[in-house]
Amino acid sequence: MYKITFSKQADKILRRIPRNTALIIAKKIKELAESPKKMRNIKKLTNHPGYRLREGDWRVVYTVHEKEVMIHIVKIKSRGEVYK
Repeated sequence: MYKITFSKQADKILRRIPRNTALIIAKKIKELAESPKKMRNIKKLTNHPGYRLREGDWRVVYTVHEKEVMIHIVKIKSRGEVYK
């Protein structure tokens, strides 16, 4: 199982979004920690060294560090704002 770390920005957004949405995103992040390569709705980003997880209108941008067995959550934003 991978260890999950959050950037300050991602942690702040997760605490501010509506509770039901935050719980769904947290559940998906937990699933991601168990098996990051077998998840659905994941794509490698082209202009960024990471991946994105899609959950409804929300996007979770993260990087995977295989050596440390760690996933770092960089951003959590709505679809229109995440790629700016």
